Formats: sequence, C-alpha cells, structure tokens
Amino acid sequence: MITSTRRVSPDKSEVRIAFSLDNTSDVKDVEDLSQNFPDLEHRLQPVPPCVSLRESVQVYKEHCRMAREFHQVKHEIAVLEDRKRKLLAELVEDEKVAMEIARLEEEFRRLTEENRNLVTVHNERAQQLERLCLNSQMRQDSS
Repeated sequence: MITSTRRVSPDKSEVRIAFSLDNTSDVKDVEDLSQNFPDLEHRLQPVPPCVSLRESVQVYKEHCRMAREFHQVKHEIAVLEDRKRKLLAELVEDEKVAMEIARLEEEFRRLTEENRNLVTVHNERAQQLERLCLNSQMRQDSS
C-alpha cells in the first residue's frame, strides 16, 4: 500500500492518496478496456482506467454502467417517440373519421327532413288526386 499526503496550497487542507499495486482483484473484472459507446460524444466516452488504482477501475466501471444506461434510455426514448408519432397519426385519422361521421350525420338529418317533406307532399297530392278523381267521377255521373 502506497500512501501519499500532500498540501495543494498553504491555505488548503491536506489531501491523502492511498493505493495498492498488489491488489489486482478489481483489475480481473475490469470490462473490456476498448469499449466504445457510439451514442456518446467522443468527449464523454469512458476513459480506460489506471488498472493499478482500484478507485480508477471503479470510476471506469461506473462510467461504463452509466453509458450503457444512457444507451438504454436513449433507445427507450426513440421507441416512445415512434409510438407517439404513430398515436398522433392515429389521432389525425380518428379526427378525419369523426369529421366524416359528423358530415354524414348532418347529411342524414337533412335527407331525413327532405324525405319527410316529400312524403307529406306526396300524401297531399295523393289526397288531392283522389278528390279530383271523385269530382270528375261525380261530374260524369251527373252528365
């Protein structure tokens, strides 16, 4: 174990750094040092650790974990944005259908009213024709 204590400046407290060169248990499970995360900007890529420093290895592992999590979240966002796009397209289509239904309902109402009027006029004309026929028949009978 190597320990070093330094004072950065006279007005700052001492900083103690300790590390061991013989403990390599963290080094064994260090992830592939050549990992690349294409979703991350170059400046945000995990920097390979100093394998002799346990803290450096731990920071590297944490950085890789966060990079994988970032990739997963970015993927989930893309999936959700695609779902949102599809739902908005469905909404637009549903609104078009609703407008067509409203137009057809209005047309049906108008045609029903027109039909009612035509039936009324038909019945009036049928009665009028019947009266005319009766009047005509009466005239023929009286002549």
